[in-house]
Amino acid sequence: MMKKYCLALDLIDDPNLIEEYKAFHKNVWPEIIESIKESGIRNLEIYIVANRLFMIIEADAAFSFEEKGKLDAANPKVQEWEALMWKFQKALPGAQPGEKWLLMDKIFELS
Repeated sequence: MMKKYCLALDLIDDPNLIEEYKAFHKNVWPEIIESIKESGIRNLEIYIVANRLFMIIEADAAFSFEEKGKLDAANPKVQEWEALMWKFQKALPGAQPGEKWLLMDKIFELS
């Protein structure tokens, strides 16, 4: 059974930085792709409107953000990527210090 998660994050509101961020995501480092897959994520999409990002994750039932965080913390290449991406990103209002992507709550589903 797959689980779906939606997350949000803002970019610094600078058109040049936003274009650079998009360019990095057209050629994501292979080590990052591998780390995503190894965590149990089967599909990951990022959408943008203005400077707001939305991420949709579809993951195996065994996936957990806590375990993904542990794997990421132990992976120097992921840490390098995250540090690089942070120069483009800014925390959403209400985020805790150092917190990037915030998990969104589903409030409606058409079925």
